[in-house]
Amino acid sequence: MALATPEKCKSQVLKFDSEEHVAVAVAKYTADLSEKYVKEKGSFSVVLSGGTLIETLRKLVESPYKDSVDWSKWLIFWVDERVVPLDDDDSNYKLAYDGFLSKVPISPSNIYAINDKFSPEGAADEYEARLKHLVKRKIIPISDATGFPKFDLMLLGMGPDGHVASLFPTRQQRYEKKRWVTFITDSPKPPPPRITFTFPVINSASEIAMVITGAELANTVKIALGGEPFPGPSPLPCMEVLPEEELTWFLDKDAASKL
Repeated sequence: MALATPEKCKSQVLKFDSEEHVAVAVAKYTADLSEKYVKEKGSFSVVLSGGTLIETLRKLVESPYKDSVDWSKWLIFWVDERVVPLDDDDSNYKLAYDGFLSKVPISPSNIYAINDKFSPEGAADEYEARLKHLVKRKIIPISDATGFPKFDLMLLGMGPDGHVASLFPTRQQRYEKKRWVTFITDSPKPPPPRITFTFPVINSASEIAMVITGAELANTVKIALGGEPFPGPSPLPCMEVLPEEELTWFLDKDAASKL
């Protein structure tokens, strides 16, 4: 099923019979992109999110990928993070570490978690400053099209309200156009304090995978992909995800049930 998106972005929607099949497909997709980008540029920058995504990445830590992927070339970032201690159960870092990062040999120096000692505003400023330092050192390139950092792959989920990262339909952070990283203190989904990449950074990525599973997301998928009118004056945040090269939706049967 093809989507009508801007010319700069190719898009495809892949539907699978089960979440297990999604997990298998996402692992192969990610491993193939890793090989491509390591060959082209010597590294592979991956931006993770929270929620069910980490569980869906479980096949990457199994054979054949655990041994075939060049993990030493991976750079790990987070599209958003809860401003809690990194060992808190609400931390996206802890979720990713326990379910994924602890099981593959990615160098700790290549894993860019937030500094959990700061306020939300301070944590956002510090994370943006670190990204700018990586750009200055030419570890992360800048998009020629936008002037924002260009990550190789973002692995995103979405909420039933259509939020991606911590960009919520009813919060102003979704409209931020200048900052790379912003903060929120009143997230409608707990915990309230968070930092998040902004849409200019998200949409400067080369590749984005929207990994969506579960029947509770079927209505939102129908709005995003099936032409259903969106509630409210603006499109859902998930409808504004448009990377520079390719957007791939991975849907299980439940999530796609209303398309």
